[in-house]
Amino acid sequence: MIDTLWGAFALALSLCMDCFAVTTCSSVTLRRLTAGRALYIGLIFSLVHVGFLTLGWVLGDLVAGYVEQIAQWIGFLLLLYVGGAMLVQSFRNNLEVRDLNGLRNILPGAVATSIDALAVGVSLSLSGEKPGALAVKAAVLFVVTFVLVVTGVYSGHRIGRRFGTVAQGIGGAVLIFIGLDLLFGWI
Repeated sequence: MIDTLWGAFALALSLCMDCFAVTTCSSVTLRRLTAGRALYIGLIFSLVHVGFLTLGWVLGDLVAGYVEQIAQWIGFLLLLYVGGAMLVQSFRNNLEVRDLNGLRNILPGAVATSIDALAVGVSLSLSGEKPGALAVKAAVLFVVTFVLVVTGVYSGHRIGRRFGTVAQGIGGAVLIFIGLDLLFGWI
């Protein structure tokens, strides 16, 4: 059981680092952050991440070839959209409270960072992962995603308050770079 938990933790950590990066970069535009807002963002990212992992496992054989072909493009386009909007706003020299306010603005980041969870779910299905082992991985993934996203939101908010539009521009550029890395695999 301990091996299963450590393996699940390592998997969750590897799947969630992009969530941390995206929420840190995106939350620099939040002027006011409440605990409820941070917890809500963490919940949305966690649910989408676990949902995509589970969906990949359920669909398994059906989507194996398709996920690999389009995953990078979907992630790239979503991160390009969010990062590009942040970068443009930074040049306009005003902080627009937009990026992590409202479900409409949270979902693109959550989906973009969860495409890899979908692919991992497919690979788990193809390797014969049992429902019980998947449930353990999903539970650990939920907790790790939640903690990293809430930490990212608070970190980005503090950076944004201190550095304003400069942080917004850098955050947008980092999101675009993460999207390009998804597409071309530079790192």
